[in-house]
Amino acid sequence: MVELRHSSSSLGNRVASSPVKRDEDASPLIHDHFSPHVVDHPRHFSRDRDRSFCWQIHSFFPFSKDDPRFSQRGSRISLFVLILVAIAGLISIFSILHRLNSPYLCKKDGIVLHCPRVKEKTSLWENPFSATTSWKPCAERRQGGISELPPENETSGYLFIHAEGGLNQQRIAICNAVAVAKIMNATLILPVLKQDQIWKDQTKFEDIFDVDHFIDYLKDDVRIVRDIPEWFTDKSELFTSIRRTVKNIPKYAPAQFYIDNVLPRIKEKKIMSLKPFVDRLGYDNVPPEINRLRCRVNYHALKFLPEIDEMSDLLVSRMRNRTGSPNPYMALHLRFEKGMVGLSFCDFVGTREEKARMAEYRKKEWPRRYKNGTHLWQLALQKRKEGRCPLEPGEVAVILRAMGYPKETQIYVASGQVYGGQNRMAPLRNMFPNLVTKEELASKEELAVFRKHVTSLAALDFLVCLKSDVFVMTHGGNFAKLIIGARRYMGHRQKSIKPDKGLMSKSFGDPYMGWANFVEDVVITHQTRTGLPEETFPNYDLWENPLTPCMCKA
Repeated sequence: MVELRHSSSSLGNRVASSPVKRDEDASPLIHDHFSPHVVDHPRHFSRDRDRSFCWQIHSFFPFSKDDPRFSQRGSRISLFVLILVAIAGLISIFSILHRLNSPYLCKKDGIVLHCPRVKEKTSLWENPFSATTSWKPCAERRQGGISELPPENETSGYLFIHAEGGLNQQRIAICNAVAVAKIMNATLILPVLKQDQIWKDQTKFEDIFDVDHFIDYLKDDVRIVRDIPEWFTDKSELFTSIRRTVKNIPKYAPAQFYIDNVLPRIKEKKIMSLKPFVDRLGYDNVPPEINRLRCRVNYHALKFLPEIDEMSDLLVSRMRNRTGSPNPYMALHLRFEKGMVGLSFCDFVGTREEKARMAEYRKKEWPRRYKNGTHLWQLALQKRKEGRCPLEPGEVAVILRAMGYPKETQIYVASGQVYGGQNRMAPLRNMFPNLVTKEELASKEELAVFRKHVTSLAALDFLVCLKSDVFVMTHGGNFAKLIIGARRYMGHRQKSIKPDKGLMSKSFGDPYMGWANFVEDVVITHQTRTGLPEETFPNYDLWENPLTPCMCKA
């Protein structure tokens, strides 16, 4: 800054001592035969101004100061050129401003339209428009494509899998099953949704998903049949026989593993079952087209039944009109059930009696991890520091308020039975009283048909969260990452907030941090955690961030 002031001062001194000032009468810019009729002061002022302009442009022309060819006519021509340049510059500026404010051509549903320019502004509910136009989904089915699949009797054999766990874990298993069938050129038997020990649900594939759409959409990728072929009479053998089951598949196995170890057994036995099949296919160790196929299954082929989709639309409509006029809403996936709290082995606020009961629960459910309990306190501190503990309802409330969401925010809560009940929920409900669940939005009669299957209720939560204006997760899991991944894939205009739990634990544990500093930390930290597509990295999670294989530059 000092050098800049010095340079400006030196420039001023040089201008003050300009030859125009010192040798005004001898200057070639002033001629003795200049018009004798010019005697009034204003014209003298104009002449001096012309001289100063000519002196400034003198260096742009190949005439020296003493060159007699440099006449007054030349100076006027130069001045005229400068005026033209200035006019052209002004026209360019006005043209740019006009283009910024005028509509531009865009394509919607295949039709070219005049779309208005969107002014950038900070919003609690949407990501910046400019950040949502760089990527587009590109995993959909090829239009007019020709199937290269061989006939059913010419495939390598039949592949049968058990999709275990809850709804979202089953969804991932189905996507992986299609991909593995493609890798081995096998015919896929419609996956069986296996009863889970926690969910206790006997839901079948056709109870949740549209089977006809699933098979038809993937007809050019993988051959899929509804049931085990009739010629295979002992169907129970697929569920119980070791001879028909491949059990040694490692987690996140590469595509080559299936070609080398599973494909020969399918060719030999003609029908093979893969069990277990949770996370048995990797991400960065399979061909890009296989990952793109998994996205095609997840985002296009797997559709919930029409009645589930219609009920979710009804719940969304009621959320958007709770205030009597259209309003945005937030979906909060609150993971603070007893099982999640126990499994996390984190320490939470509570009475001595409550902590003693939790210790007994952990000792009973996870005896190998619990051991004698002496190491758990240090483990809990380490996990909280690393951001691996579920956020408590009260912590979620403070973070949302720091982000700027007002007390009147309408929040849909997707959660199981919160550990600690109403007492644990009180801080969140006090700061955001407009908390509702599907049970409060719909009548018992409306939900009765979906209570037949636990996964149907989970599907309703999934869709209401997917269609929300803002989605907030509080802990990891398949539900949250599938929601965030789908919202990224569909356009990532709506925010999907993933709190930085590690940083938040430090802030919550700092007794000297004031509210203003906390707000600043929260806002700055989460500017880049709103669900925009992120660059991928080795072993990245395809379901949460489908950028590289499934999205293309817009």
